[in-house]
Amino acid sequence: METEHEKKHLNGTAIAKAKSKISIQGFEGSFHQEAARRFFGDDVEVICCPTFSEVLKIASDKALSSGGIMAIENSIAGSILGNYNLLRKSGLYIIGEVYLQIRQNLLVNPGVSLNDIREVHSHPMAIQQCLRFLDKYNWKLVESEDTALSAKQVHQHKSKHIAAIASTLAADLYHLNVIAPDIHTVKHNYTRFLVLQPDVPEVPVEGANKATVTFFTDNSRGSLAKVLGKIADGGIDLSKLQSFPIPETNWHYMFGVDMEFDTLDQFNKVINDIRPLTGDVTVYGIYKKGETIIF
Repeated sequence: METEHEKKHLNGTAIAKAKSKISIQGFEGSFHQEAARRFFGDDVEVICCPTFSEVLKIASDKALSSGGIMAIENSIAGSILGNYNLLRKSGLYIIGEVYLQIRQNLLVNPGVSLNDIREVHSHPMAIQQCLRFLDKYNWKLVESEDTALSAKQVHQHKSKHIAAIASTLAADLYHLNVIAPDIHTVKHNYTRFLVLQPDVPEVPVEGANKATVTFFTDNSRGSLAKVLGKIADGGIDLSKLQSFPIPETNWHYMFGVDMEFDTLDQFNKVINDIRPLTGDVTVYGIYKKGETIIF
């Protein structure tokens, strides 16, 4: 049973999250908005941005937003390297993450049947994800800049012959019917989103057990292995190891790692242990590991 103090704390957290104003990439109804709702609650206000650069620009401005949400990797397509570079330059801090199952649906205006459809509009990646289903029909496939925008345009034009591939959130927002749910070919397709804010939290994230860190080593033989050995000796799991070219250098690389740990003391000790072996150790966030929810 929760105490009154715990209830007030939880309610206060929920209220604070509900009042958040978060920048996202894409239009209302996008998967970024779904991720924002998953983390902050359905009442979160989103600021829709055309590019990831704009997302981080607005997320950095406290007068405009409370922070932002940005996709960083996909379980099929891998890391979004450009977004790692944007994050490194932004000065933003990671306070959480969301693993969102990408579920694509065929959306139409009310009253439209499968036999009425002549065209299907969506982002090219979404179309590619659904080709096994789409190949059953002789529909014209039209690429657009965003799944949610496609849904919005189907609603605005009131077309009887055009469908969109998008999320169920887009269907709700634009009053469309889901005529065929879950049409994506690979059912376990997840995108990982980072939750960002301008400053390091005054109070550590409750239950923090994961951190995102970057560093570089010299090019001497075994230099990276020595660092990884220190991390392993500290009892920390590496859930990700990614290399990035260092700008203005020739064939020198920075390494990004996601570390999972039991206690902050354990994490801090490992960071201190690897500093003599590395350069430019930067902690981008200490946060609670997101859950992979399977539907």
